[in-house]
Amino acid sequence: MLSEKKLDLRAVDQLVIAGWTGRDTAALEAHIRELEAIGVKRPKSTPIFYRGSASLLTTADAIEVVGEHSSGEVEYVVFALGDGLWVGIGSDHTDRKLETIGVSLSKQVCAKPVGPLLWRLDDVVSHWDQLLLRAYVTVGDRRRLYQEGPVATMRPPAELIDLYRGGGALAPGTAMFCGTLAVHGGIAAAGSFEMELEDPVLGRTLTHRYLIKCLPDEG
Repeated sequence: MLSEKKLDLRAVDQLVIAGWTGRDTAALEAHIRELEAIGVKRPKSTPIFYRGSASLLTTADAIEVVGEHSSGEVEYVVFALGDGLWVGIGSDHTDRKLETIGVSLSKQVCAKPVGPLLWRLDDVVSHWDQLLLRAYVTVGDRRRLYQEGPVATMRPPAELIDLYRGGGALAPGTAMFCGTLAVHGGIAAAGSFEMELEDPVLGRTLTHRYLIKCLPDEG
């Protein structure tokens, strides 16, 4: 029987954001160049594991950011909970202006939206590479496809956990964002961000949508 459950963020006390997780070196280089184009320095290593406050995680349908220079990016998220490993959907929403100063700092200033439902990882691991990630943005009154591709473009969960933990298991209470896809048409701020993790084998999809409310940047 397939397992699905509602995420309880009270059970999560550690947030890890894995960056530069691509299996395809050409695609990885493309994403590095995307960020270099807006002034973000190359990472020290690939992959790299940033730490963030677990309090940034939210299943709310709206977040508030300062200014109009932040954007989301769809990722699969692995949750280590008391009853094992689960997978969900999330957006590593990031302040792109601050990212040019420090990546770790930029990831700490924006909420990290995650979908409210999870799948047990064991239910999808046998056909993992067939799962699909997808994101849409709405800018003004125009909704468009922003990101799309298989999770096979990123390293699989077991490999990322092994690299992060040095061979150990992911500690219960940990949420790990596991990397993203190159965007269509360049990185863009938006009024809303929609994300999906589709399982075409089992015929089901995890979805979440959130609005981005911009607060004034007074300097």
